[in-house]
Amino acid sequence: MTSMNYIHCTGVRSQFIHGHNSITLARSKSNVEAKLTLKPCTPKLKQPSLVVFCSDSVVLVKRNPIASLTLLWMTTKVMEVVKGLDLKRYMGRWYEIACFPSRFQPSDGVNTRATYTLGDDGTVRVLNETWSGGKRSFIEGTAHKADPDSDEAKLKVRFWVPPFLPVIPVTGDYWVLFIDPDYQYALIGQPSRNYLWILSRKNEMDEEIYKELVKRAKDEGYDVSKLHKTPHTNPPPEREGPEDTKGVWWFKSLLGK
Repeated sequence: MTSMNYIHCTGVRSQFIHGHNSITLARSKSNVEAKLTLKPCTPKLKQPSLVVFCSDSVVLVKRNPIASLTLLWMTTKVMEVVKGLDLKRYMGRWYEIACFPSRFQPSDGVNTRATYTLGDDGTVRVLNETWSGGKRSFIEGTAHKADPDSDEAKLKVRFWVPPFLPVIPVTGDYWVLFIDPDYQYALIGQPSRNYLWILSRKNEMDEEIYKELVKRAKDEGYDVSKLHKTPHTNPPPEREGPEDTKGVWWFKSLLGK
């Protein structure tokens, strides 16, 4: 006779069917489903291995089914984004409080900030600035709604690189995951969950607000252990001063420096 056990984990009701080669998970409040395949047990393992197929990723978990269910749920969870974002209110200067390090920014950058300007045609002009080695580095681009008919705050951004000879277009996703009612701080992510930014209208943030945003990011499936706080000086620097006109910062960032 086929035996069944039920496990409740992070809002998911899963059914383990012994003697069958697959099980299906379904979240009660969404249409997200995932299929787990049980591999034959080997003598070295006390429990069957689980191969988790989740969209374009495959995860092998050998010993802890409950942990695997949690991991599966985090990877299949539909990411929540802001709806009805007021682009006019969102425009202006934002300071980077923390982010996931990436090859698109120098690792020693300080006073990093972004300035957004809304054009008459609805296109957003983007100016990203940072200071590396005492010199101002910047890159300019544009942003627009990914779907003009949607009320979700999902934008597409485009930059032209290298900054000293902008001829190669680079595009990416810019999703506003959270913004406070006064438009003073925001959480920005991407569907890949490989990039994350915490932004503020001021170059410093109350620790309780920061922790709240980190928790929100974690709940959306981000590995918040990768967050790196961006150093800032007071008062914030002005645009005047030495600039990195040769794009040295860009080459350094590509090398992870």
